[in-house]
Amino acid sequence: MASATRGDTVRIHYTGRLDDGKVFDSSVGRQPLEFKLGSGQVIGGFDSAITGMEAGQEKAVTIPAADAYGPHREELLLRVPRSDLPDGFDPQVGRQIQVSTPDGQTIQATVARADEEGLLLDVNHPLAGRDLTFDIQLVSVT
Repeated sequence: MASATRGDTVRIHYTGRLDDGKVFDSSVGRQPLEFKLGSGQVIGGFDSAITGMEAGQEKAVTIPAADAYGPHREELLLRVPRSDLPDGFDPQVGRQIQVSTPDGQTIQATVARADEEGLLLDVNHPLAGRDLTFDIQLVSVT
């Protein structure tokens, strides 16, 4: 049986957990995730974990933050004055919102803090700075 190598198309089932055991994503009850190894479609540590596995094999792997979504970067905390907020906007801490960048891109942000002066938005990936543990089952390799 061939093991998965860079350039192969793989199909996997997975469950991703945080250090506290909370599940943040899973393919259970859905179709397996399909992607090409080494193509950049998934986080780097995920590619590395699957490389060398054979169809039917299962394993658990912890991917350090650096090989997942990277460190939580302070420079990605953005202060937005209350005067720049739309009328009626109810800024609740933890709420995810979409914001437009000066070049017209839309990005996801989380309200980190809200006060009389405005908001502190966190535009880091929600899993940045977190080590991620995955239970992986390699369904097929082609």
